[in-house]
Amino acid sequence: QVQLVESGGGLVQPGGSLRLSCAASGSTFNIVAMGWYRQAPGKQRELVAAITNGNNTNYPATVKGRFTISRDNAKNTVYLQMNSLKPEDTAVYYCMSDSGDYGFNWGQGTQVTVSS
Repeated sequence: QVQLVESGGGLVQPGGSLRLSCAASGSTFNIVAMGWYRQAPGKQRELVAAITNGNNTNYPATVKGRFTISRDNAKNTVYLQMNSLKPEDTAVYYCMSDSGDYGFNWGQGTQVTVSS
C-alpha cells in the first residue's frame, strides 16, 4: 500500500502561480507512474498531469503549457507547478499513484481556489 500526502493548495489570484507537492510513503517501490487529478464541484474528476518512472509526461490541452509535473525520486515526492492560473482551475487537486497490478492509491486532496 502507498500513502500519499498532498500540500501546497490555497487561494491565488488569476494569473498567479502555485506549487503542489505529493509525498509518497509505504510500498513506493511498486509505483510505475504518478499523477495529479482535480475535481470541481458538480464535475467529474479529471487528469491534470501524469509522469512515468521514465519521466514521460502527459497533460490535457486545458493545462498544457501552464502546468508542469516533476518528481524527486530521492524524496519520493511529485510536484505540480501551476502557472497562469485561471478561475476555471479552481478544484480539489488529488495526487494519484499507479502501482500496476497492485492498483491505484489516492491522496486526501488539497483545495486550489483561483479568485480575485
